[in-house]
Amino acid sequence: MKQRRSMGMFYAALVLIAVGGITAIWIARQSNASRTAAREAGPVPVSTSGFDGWVMGSDSALVEIVEYADFECGACAHFSILTGPDIRDRLVASGRVRWRFRDFPLQGHPNSPLAHHAAACAGEQGRFWEMQEQIFYNQGRWARDRRPDRRIRDYARAVGLDLDQYDDCMDEQRYVGQIQASYQEGVAVGVNSTPSFVIGDLLVVGSLPYDSVVALVERAERRLQQ
Repeated sequence: MKQRRSMGMFYAALVLIAVGGITAIWIARQSNASRTAAREAGPVPVSTSGFDGWVMGSDSALVEIVEYADFECGACAHFSILTGPDIRDRLVASGRVRWRFRDFPLQGHPNSPLAHHAAACAGEQGRFWEMQEQIFYNQGRWARDRRPDRRIRDYARAVGLDLDQYDDCMDEQRYVGQIQASYQEGVAVGVNSTPSFVIGDLLVVGSLPYDSVVALVERAERRLQQ
């Protein structure tokens, strides 16, 4: 097994993701995590990274939901663990909704950039969603760890990744620019906290129960069918 390099340079590169004064955003999110709000979404920007997020569902689905999430965000984990399975089984699998995940790591969460990069490296091997599930489910274990890379590498093993390929991906920091671009595109839409969702023409902020997601999908369907 390879000797792991020092993570110092890795963190230094990933800190670029969180520039732009997002500390205030994080503070606001902390005080409003349990509430939801909706407003008109800004225009969806043309991708600056050439990468459109991690997509689940049919290209023919009438409604697309774009989620902006931070892997160290407690409300994001709550949504993924409690609401995510119903969405996958009842909306995505039926072909009604296409789900798009976009990275939005916040500065107040120092271990989050590493987790986002690990998920991208898993995506390189076709295991993004499995890695996302492991990261959110085990959030309480790695989020405050001084060496989260070791724990997260265990999740890479658990989802069946080729660890040599995973290690190379992490060491080379292949997806730092992609993650940074995803964050910037979220800001362009109007995202300033996590989780946030673009559903039709609405930007919805906060962890949503399944029934609220369905109501917003039905609203988007009606508007598209007018």
